[in-house]
Amino acid sequence: MRAPLSWIKEFVDIPASVTADQISDGLIRVGFEVEEIIYQGADLTGPIKFAKVLSIEEITEFKKPIRYVGLDCGEGETRYVICGATNFAVGDLVVAALPGAVLPGDFTIGARETYGKTSNGMICSARELEISEDHEGIMVFTEAEVTIGEDAIQTLQINDVIFDVAVNPDRGYALSIRGIAREVAGSLDLKFTDPVNALRDLKFEDTGKGVSAKIVDKSTASVFYLRTLSNFDPKATTPIWMRRRIEKMGMRSISLVVDVTNYVMLELGQPLHAFDKSKIKGGLTIKRAASVQKFKTLDGVERTLDPDDLMVCDDQQPLALAGTMGGLSSEITETTTDIALEAVRFDPICVAKNSRRHKLSSEASRRLERSVDPSLAELASARFVQLLTAHSSAQHVATVVDGAPIFGPTVTIDPTYISKILGFEVPAAKVAEVLRVIGCEVDEKSFAIDPPSWRSDLLTAADFTEEVARMIGYDKIPSVLPPRPLHATLTPTQKRRRAIATMLASRGLAEVQTFPFTNQATIDSMGFVGERASTYKVANPMSEEFPLMRVHLVPGLIEVAQRNISRGAKDFAIFEMGSIFRSSQKLVPAVSPNLSKRPDQKIIDQIFAAVPTQGYHVAGLLVGKTENENWQGKARSYNWQDAISFAQDIVQ
Repeated sequence: MRAPLSWIKEFVDIPASVTADQISDGLIRVGFEVEEIIYQGADLTGPIKFAKVLSIEEITEFKKPIRYVGLDCGEGETRYVICGATNFAVGDLVVAALPGAVLPGDFTIGARETYGKTSNGMICSARELEISEDHEGIMVFTEAEVTIGEDAIQTLQINDVIFDVAVNPDRGYALSIRGIAREVAGSLDLKFTDPVNALRDLKFEDTGKGVSAKIVDKSTASVFYLRTLSNFDPKATTPIWMRRRIEKMGMRSISLVVDVTNYVMLELGQPLHAFDKSKIKGGLTIKRAASVQKFKTLDGVERTLDPDDLMVCDDQQPLALAGTMGGLSSEITETTTDIALEAVRFDPICVAKNSRRHKLSSEASRRLERSVDPSLAELASARFVQLLTAHSSAQHVATVVDGAPIFGPTVTIDPTYISKILGFEVPAAKVAEVLRVIGCEVDEKSFAIDPPSWRSDLLTAADFTEEVARMIGYDKIPSVLPPRPLHATLTPTQKRRRAIATMLASRGLAEVQTFPFTNQATIDSMGFVGERASTYKVANPMSEEFPLMRVHLVPGLIEVAQRNISRGAKDFAIFEMGSIFRSSQKLVPAVSPNLSKRPDQKIIDQIFAAVPTQGYHVAGLLVGKTENENWQGKARSYNWQDAISFAQDIVQ
């Protein structure tokens, strides 16, 4: 996640004395890894100006096309430069580096003779200025966007500091400038202005009929905002400031409508999707793919759908792979005038399954599968309407809503629990202060805590303890050796398992650990039937190839043996000790106890009753020779008697 300092400063009052390194240290202190600090434009000096193309002379006597271009740089006279790019025409405005300018890589611009002409400067691409990776041609502007002779470094906001921050899966809110800015403010004790505050009172009058919106299964999405806009001029362009912010975040500018959806997502964290309304047949519905088999996404790939895939459909066909990528049939094009804007709080698991099944990870799915603030569907879609109507002729027609945002429960904790877990005294007032910094509402009398809407991960006392430790600073927690139990020892079961492992190792067997998951093909190939073939299917498997829990250790050992044999090993013996999983009993619903206090015996019994029986097995595999030929005797291969001998030693 990239975060430009200039954008962060829009929401955080950062004094000029605070350096980029101090901001980075603050983020690291509260649990974020800053992978890189990019000082964009640090090695770039002017004069670099916007210039109008007055004339183009084609030079054809060389191997590649060369142009001798006349430029008006606002100096009162024409300046001529050599350029190899061909994506601009007379009347366009371009970025020109004039003699004396220094480009990245310590490349100094000066007047020079080349191709039989004198070049008094250089026309620049975005990549040559290191403001994006786009090297397809020269940056082209219109007189409506920039002024001839204007300083391009300032207008293009080139001088900036960009933080590249690694965001953990449980910190989805930080995949936005809003989230990163909040963390910067909290880590440095600075004032934070939440950008959504200005959006809460933003209302748009309905002037017509909008596209209908419906969620078929409320477990797949909680709230669906669908805003319809009309009279959009497809020739409208993205303002430079917005385009530059998108580019600094590592994305490219596409068109005004798409850029506004991306801008709002980067600013607030809520993915949006815009449909060409003229291509929608009827209303929009969020539902499973069911019998639909094929769907072509925006990247041009035709995908085979799973019946469980979550889709956004009109009355005739699917239009988007929900929360992941839109469809080619309803994309915004250069002729789009009417728009339907979708903003949905999808179930994170549904989006994750969509993304994993189709091996399709997008900026939208990255955020939605980590959980998005339920209130943002309304606010982010309002922000889209605000920006699009401000920068184009588009007009709001209607807003249709289905469902309602669902927020997390209030959690009551004992503040002394936090001190106990952290190992040092944290006053209750300090706990409340820290939790308010991260957005919680705290009743200091009962210590009932209402977590912020963007923190769906705050559910137990342990979660709030982590937040207190994080915001106080892990470096502030005193280092204390834990007390040693007076009579710590192994249980009889642990002693037994260790004794078996030690015995097998002393007999020459190497212990291995294999994957605890399997598939039906492996179970069938081993000839397992009945109870030995009955197992559990994982709801969200790490790999679709291995969706089942293992029923035996032997298949894993065979796989290890195959791998070793393929690498030249001929004689070896291996064993594994571990759990197997057989569904020979009825599953009992899991219990979620209150972790702020010790559970009573009844709760403990319920917890153990909800855990399926997991047999603990030991298995071995003997391959090749047990002894090599030497002066004492001939080589001997492992046989069934060796296996029985090991089994006898185990049960004794």
